[in-house]
Amino acid sequence: MTSAQRPASAVPLVGVEEEFLVVDAARGEVVPEAATVVDAARPALGARVGGEITKLQVETRTDPCRSVDDLAAQLAGGRAAVQAAAAPAGLRVIASGSPVLGRAVPPPITEGPRQDLGNATFRGLHDELAICAVHVHVEEPDRDRAVLIGNHLRPHLPVLIALTANSPYWAERDTGYASWRSVTWGRWPVAGPPPFLTSARQYDDHVDMLLDAGALVDRGTIFWDLRLSANHPTLEVRVADVPVTADESAALAALVRALVVVAGDAVDKGDEGPRPLAELMRLSYWRAARDGMGGHGVDVATGRLLPAAALAERLVALARPALDEAGDRARVEGWLARLATGGDGATRQRAAAARRDRLTDVVDELAAHTAPGVPAGQVMASMTVEESTSA
Repeated sequence: MTSAQRPASAVPLVGVEEEFLVVDAARGEVVPEAATVVDAARPALGARVGGEITKLQVETRTDPCRSVDDLAAQLAGGRAAVQAAAAPAGLRVIASGSPVLGRAVPPPITEGPRQDLGNATFRGLHDELAICAVHVHVEEPDRDRAVLIGNHLRPHLPVLIALTANSPYWAERDTGYASWRSVTWGRWPVAGPPPFLTSARQYDDHVDMLLDAGALVDRGTIFWDLRLSANHPTLEVRVADVPVTADESAALAALVRALVVVAGDAVDKGDEGPRPLAELMRLSYWRAARDGMGGHGVDVATGRLLPAAALAERLVALARPALDEAGDRARVEGWLARLATGGDGATRQRAAAARRDRLTDVVDELAAHTAPGVPAGQVMASMTVEESTSA
């Protein structure tokens, strides 16, 4: 069944997980107070908020949504809830793929048997885990079909890195990269794109091999940038830095879902997907992480260097039939236009720093755009109460 023939109700559900860093509201430094924020946000969000592997990070989740408008509302609501929860404790949350200020190496890891096993398995790799991504889940209950769809999505992963690049700083210095999170994440034995696979059985056999080799703690620690969810009937795309705004995360989700639909139509016609050279994939990942949307990327089919904007426009054009079907074309094309004028998240972070040569301004800008519905004065007011009480 093609996109044109598919009933509206068959447009796949989509859900999103966003990770944020917790920072001190006055100093802008990352602080291990995630539990404080999660506990305070739980009355508003329930199971839609939780901690992460480090004590510096908070995660919010949406419900599965058919409408990306509904998804965007949940994303904005989740961000506002955690920002409001952070304020009384003199904290803020920021949407950045990496810390801007403060000591994040090694980050404090949450306690538990699974975390202890992770420390024993991955060792120094845990030293750079204070990184934040956005994960997009697209409904696909047929695991064999999901694996083949994933083959079609693999070549697009570097372009998604460039579109969402939002981690230029690390250890209070400019790395020169647009997505330093992607670079640090690439060191893991099960990071990056998955291999080309042709069935769910082959996928499971590959995971079993990784478990036997000691490269995983459990099946939930398959950290490929594209994977079958261990807990949901979804294909999960987890390649992107967390974007600065909820609107950008919603646009990313709309684009990913559309790419899944287009790929699914190709699979249904017998196409198992392209097989780009591993060397070109690695090169394309690196170039996207370095340049983001402000430079050039590598066409993984030809090895040619092309403007990142041209690669992004080509990707959106590929997804356009499914975007039209779901009513998401204006949202995604609007996002692309804003990136062309305002730059990716890394560009905006650097612009904030350049105004007064202060990284605290970067944190302030990120906090303001992470949850614009929460006034900065609310944070300052709560700080004043705390300071007067302690005095």
